[in-house]
Amino acid sequence: MSELFGASPSLLLGTYTPRLDDKGRLLLPAKFRGQLAPGLVMTRGQERCLFLLPMDEFRRMYEQIRQAPVTSKQARDYLRVFLSGASDEMPDKQGRISIPSTLREYAGLDREVAVIGAGTRVEIWDAAAWETYLAEQVAGYSDTAEEIIPGLRF
Repeated sequence: MSELFGASPSLLLGTYTPRLDDKGRLLLPAKFRGQLAPGLVMTRGQERCLFLLPMDEFRRMYEQIRQAPVTSKQARDYLRVFLSGASDEMPDKQGRISIPSTLREYAGLDREVAVIGAGTRVEIWDAAAWETYLAEQVAGYSDTAEEIIPGLRF
């Protein structure tokens, strides 16, 4: 896959179902560890999931958000929510990360989680919430391809 995208990092893909341990730690799927090992930022995502962003991706997103005018209340609100929940993390030698309690509460995480690759980021969902979300989205998946990506051919 990486040869398709030249020097770009590999895409983060797939769905995994690890469990949180009693200390709120998550063992990262082996496929994601290489890109996240140098460090990552964990923050609130949309739809009550968490985003895990490789440091380069976090910086790219931050620079985009920072470009929004400070006079925009929406931009200020988004930046505050995005950054106030952010936590920079370094996976331990076993590939585990600790999820702060405030972020676990935000995403409704208990033991059973779904960890999905979403291209340039990883998302962590409560497993039941992910299944519900996915079931709702699959119904319209085929219908929206043309609207989202005009001219897309399979």
